[in-house]
Amino acid sequence: MFRGVQEMFVRNPHVNNAYFFDFLSEGVFAALKFVGKLRGSYDATVNVYPSNRKEYNILSFLLGAKKRAGVRYLRVDLRNLGFLHTVSIPESDQLHNVQHNIRLCEELVQTRFSEEPDLEFPLREKDRVVAREYLDLIQAGASDPIVGFHAGGSTLKNHVHKRWEPEKFSALGKELIERHRARILIFGGPEEGALKQRVCAEIGSSRAHTVDTTELGQTAAIIERSNVFVSNDSSLMHVASAMKRDVVLVTGPINPAYTHPWNTRYRVVSLGLECSPCFVHSPKPLTCTRTDVKFKCLRELDVKMVYRAVLDLMRN
Repeated sequence: MFRGVQEMFVRNPHVNNAYFFDFLSEGVFAALKFVGKLRGSYDATVNVYPSNRKEYNILSFLLGAKKRAGVRYLRVDLRNLGFLHTVSIPESDQLHNVQHNIRLCEELVQTRFSEEPDLEFPLREKDRVVAREYLDLIQAGASDPIVGFHAGGSTLKNHVHKRWEPEKFSALGKELIERHRARILIFGGPEEGALKQRVCAEIGSSRAHTVDTTELGQTAAIIERSNVFVSNDSSLMHVASAMKRDVVLVTGPINPAYTHPWNTRYRVVSLGLECSPCFVHSPKPLTCTRTDVKFKCLRELDVKMVYRAVLDLMRN
């Protein structure tokens, strides 16, 4: 689990406890010891979609719950020990990630839900105080269009190639400032500080600002104050959806049906190449099989296309 994920669960009023353990760095012995302490504590476990790795399925099995829910993946399910689930639903390339998880929970409790709920990220008053103070600090006027950027995203499994180039975010920021006097807020996690600074420096305007917070809730509260949020496929894109912001998703290799902004106004900007989407939910690292331009789906995605999507949302 990542710290940001733990924060989401801690804020959820329906969750009693949220345990954090860094499986990526703690090692096998420490991981087994941690899991052993929790063994037998649960009636059911859910491997949320997407989590198509054998490690997750082994972890669920070792926790000892009688009901172990997970998706039957279309690709390499057997190799990743999907048979360890006792409750399952089939994967569909036409369903959103949220819809997979809703259907998985429905199967677990044998009840059909009456609606597909929104994403939620509960804010606290102190989060909104931080957001107000931040906007006062940068002297954002009441009439200033505020556009959030997230040029980052996961780097695991070669997912850095799911990112639109930083210089294109910078060029988009210049365009929005020159044409619309926008305020550009550049978001990202603690590990993305250099990336944020680069985009901001390349925009080269006093109307571009990096957002540096100590908690994800503070970040979410500042995102809530934006008019449009432009992002790669990332966790912050989904936070913006939870905040009901207008979202522009810039994408190439992913299937937008999986991961488009959920239950909010959005635009997907993609070249729609014949080889896209090539990314599927499996442990395999992201690769490109093209011989002309590697990751052409993003390398040749023009700034004007994204600008038009932002403008469309701003006009409406």
